Amino acid sequence: EPRGAVRCGVPEGPGWGRGLQRCSQQWGREIRCARSHRSTLSLQRVGDDVSVEEKCLWAGIQLQYNVNISLLLTVLQKSLCSKCVARVENEVLEVSVSLLTEHFHMQSESLIKPLMQTISHQHYRVRVDVIQATGAVIQFGNGKSVDDVLSHLAQRLFDEIPKVRQAVTTVIGEWLLHLRDRYSYFHKLIPLLLSSITDDIPENMTLAWTYWEKIGLQWEKENEEDLKDKMDFSVPPSHYPKEVTRPGLGCRELVSRNLSKVLPALCRDLTDWVESTRVKASQLLYVLLLHAEDHITQHMELLLRTLYQACLDEESEVVRNCVKAAELIGTFVSPKVSLKLITSAFEITPKPSCLMVLAAVIRGSPKEILQPHLSDLGATLSQAGVCQQSEEVLYMEQLLCCVQALIEVCQEDCQEICLQLMKVLVTVMAIPSSQHLKEKAEDTMCSLAEVQQLDGFLYLYRQHILQLLEWVSVSHDSWTCYSPEILQFDVIATHSGPVIGEALHDFILVLKTCLQPNKDPQMRLKLFTVLSELLQKANETINSQGLFPSYLEIVIKDILAPNLQWHAGRTAAAIRTTAVSCLWALIHCQMLAPEEDVLMPQIIAALDEDSKISRLMGCRIVGGILKVCGRQMDEIQLGKTYPEVLKRLDDASPDVRLTAAHTLTDWFKCLKDSDVKSAMKSHIEFLYQELLIHLDDQDPDTQNAVLEVLKEGSILYPELLVREVEVAIDKHRTPVYCKQLLHHIQTTREPAL
Repeated sequence: EPRGAVRCGVPEGPGWGRGLQRCSQQWGREIRCARSHRSTLSLQRVGDDVSVEEKCLWAGIQLQYNVNISLLLTVLQKSLCSKCVARVENEVLEVSVSLLTEHFHMQSESLIKPLMQTISHQHYRVRVDVIQATGAVIQFGNGKSVDDVLSHLAQRLFDEIPKVRQAVTTVIGEWLLHLRDRYSYFHKLIPLLLSSITDDIPENMTLAWTYWEKIGLQWEKENEEDLKDKMDFSVPPSHYPKEVTRPGLGCRELVSRNLSKVLPALCRDLTDWVESTRVKASQLLYVLLLHAEDHITQHMELLLRTLYQACLDEESEVVRNCVKAAELIGTFVSPKVSLKLITSAFEITPKPSCLMVLAAVIRGSPKEILQPHLSDLGATLSQAGVCQQSEEVLYMEQLLCCVQALIEVCQEDCQEICLQLMKVLVTVMAIPSSQHLKEKAEDTMCSLAEVQQLDGFLYLYRQHILQLLEWVSVSHDSWTCYSPEILQFDVIATHSGPVIGEALHDFILVLKTCLQPNKDPQMRLKLFTVLSELLQKANETINSQGLFPSYLEIVIKDILAPNLQWHAGRTAAAIRTTAVSCLWALIHCQMLAPEEDVLMPQIIAALDEDSKISRLMGCRIVGGILKVCGRQMDEIQLGKTYPEVLKRLDDASPDVRLTAAHTLTDWFKCLKDSDVKSAMKSHIEFLYQELLIHLDDQDPDTQNAVLEVLKEGSILYPELLVREVEVAIDKHRTPVYCKQLLHHIQTTREPAL
């Protein structure tokens, strides 16, 4: 009886399924005489309220004696869907398949559906058993069922449990080695196995590689005649990725012959909405291209189109894998093909991803093969439609990466396109919103100089400064504040240091044209800022060769003077302020010639500006001009100078008041021993009277400053000043400063007597 048989020794617990064969062999002799119909009735009872052990025992007996297979499979189908017996039934199923190989083929398909329903079971051990059972069912059953299970097995490659992924790798590997119809399924099975090569767990990676090498060697032997020439005469590539082992011939051929079937689906997965799918697809793409080598060429359009999209992915790992794949394009595909396709994409709408792929292709290319294409690459990158296409930081970063890749690969050969690369680097440095990008570009410029055995990037400017200025100023007559050339001009002028002093003619010509009052105000403001920055360190920049004084008249009369004229508006005021700053920089570095006092009327007007900086600089400039040109001025010029300065003693800013006082001191010095002293007596008298009023100012600093002015002015007409002081002393709140002034006049007159 069945129940009696169960009690005779079927082991309980998780291992009883594997003990099924032993049990059936033990009892085989005892039930040989059982009649066929008796066995059928007993098997039908398995679906009733009998125990699991009875089910398995009688399943084993049926398998041992090949009794009524269809009923056995029906039981297995129903039991596989039961959560409590799923794992047990999987073990029974494996035993069943191994015992019924001869008779299982026709009916194996009926088990696929229940197996696939259980393959995502919540317990990982059950999932492992289902995968193994599925492998056995396909291996010994109908191979056509591969299509029904592939998507489920592919999903298990994303399983969090390494053992589950390992089971999938084992099953796929066994199929590729032993499946009767495996040649028909290579293009479907190979991607699954190669996906395991990039598994996070080293054991799984090793397992996948081991299977893959066996599969490649087996395929080599089976196709030895077709591969004879390649096996005997093929030469390893001269350029190959570093620290990467080249796959065997069989493995490479398998991928190459199936790539056209695999690649379209893989490219779709690279743009899938599920992040993990995109990551897995990007990993697989690299492995496939590593195997395909020069066979990549025929798939370039599809590959590039996909890489352009995938390199914009938000997931950094996807981008990283795609960049590695693009480097393989540079390694295995002729630049004549790859560069033509990539640069043609720039003619439509250049994207950061296009530049990213180009940089990767350049990095992967061998130097000697890339060299004939250098001039075309330099021309493409430096054309306005590419390097000035966008101010987006990502775009400029990738543009910079292209230059860095060219320098890294081509080394000294970059001298051929040095000017073009300088144009690109200047454009990158001109991006105002990214300081770190500017620093990277400067480092890259240093690398470019280094590969040419130059001491620094300034030597690059020395070689190309005239060409760079010519390039940037082609359309300078039509510049506006939005023209990118203004920022490039700024970089060339300020970053070239002393080299700009060697190209003053071109530099001053651009300024003279662009700083006319009828040009865009915002643009003029930007250019004046550049000029002011250079003038502050004139001897280290525009006057490094001592040639700037010969252009001083143009700067004063044609550039500064027109822009110091008063015009309404804040922008116009800002322009006047920067122009005044430029003039002060000229005076500060002692480059103002005596004949340049023609600017005095405009400077006097600047003293009444709303901007504190303009008033402050105006006072300083008037003082500077008086020091340099004061003794050459006549009484009319001197008479027009001091009234506006005198007004600044009432300025709201303490700095302006003190500076105005110093300027008046310079004015008095101009009259000492001057021929116009007598003609200026009435002006001097008026100035004495006004200064004595300010000597009683509420601010002690102003009082002290005015006292010093009067002390300097007392030298001119001391008797006149004494009389004015005696009149004013009783009107002051405190006579202290007046007494000090009288004491000073007395002490200075005594030595003279």
